Order: sequence, then structure tokens, then C-alpha cells
Amino acid sequence: MFNPNQHQVRTFFCESYQKHCSGRPLTPLEAMALDWILVHPEYHQDLANLELALEATYPPEGGKTNPFLHLSMHLSISEQLSIDQPPGIKTANQKLCERYGDTHEAAHQIMECLGEVVWNSQRTGLPPDGEAYVECLKRRAA
Repeated sequence: MFNPNQHQVRTFFCESYQKHCSGRPLTPLEAMALDWILVHPEYHQDLANLELALEATYPPEGGKTNPFLHLSMHLSISEQLSIDQPPGIKTANQKLCERYGDTHEAAHQIMECLGEVVWNSQRTGLPPDGEAYVECLKRRAA
């Protein structure tokens, strides 16, 4: 999934959860996604019905986090950590884990920095700045 559309992302997460619930085997990427799905039981209802998931909207004023965006960010961070890309993210994650004493909280700290970098990239039209991303992580870990 290199550039999936909204329908594909929602289908992927719903099917991963539904496979888990029915005991069917998962692909390695689905298993990685499931790790984050299980940490977020508040999203299970959103993932249980693909038809409703495809129609759902999550406007900011609604006060509910978009579970598909949130899980996608977790999955992206997991992939980044697995290959240390951008360079230094793995070390920064270890320091965040030490500081916060929790891998999930560390992931949420990384998510905040990832959101900033993506927002700046969209605003400027430039590629995401990996160095700024890792610097943001280092500041949060300090």
C-alpha cells in the first residue's frame, strides 16, 4: 500500500480486524496493523462494520478522532522504526520510550512530530523534512 485511497485504507483496517475476530490468518502488514488496533479498543466498533466505516466522516468539530488516520499514522511510524528511516528515528524512539516509560505514549509523541512535518510539507509543497522530524523527536525526548 504505497498510495492508497480512503476506501482502501478503511477496507484494510476493517478487514484486518475482522480477520482477527474470526481467527483467519493475517498478512505480515495486517498483523502489524492489528497490534495497533488491539491497543485501541475504542476503535473496534468503527472497524467492525466496513459499510459504515466507508461512509463515516470525522470532522474536527465532531470531537472524535478519525480512527483510520490515527491507525495509519501508527502503522507508518512502525514501518519507519523498522528501517530507521529517517535515520535517527529508532534512537529517538528509544529515548522517548525511556522518558515516557511506555511505547504507546512514545508512538503518540512521534505522531505529533509526524503531523507537524506532514502539515509543513503540505503547506510549503516541499517533501517532508526528515531532519526536522528527527529534531522534533529529540526535543520531545529531552
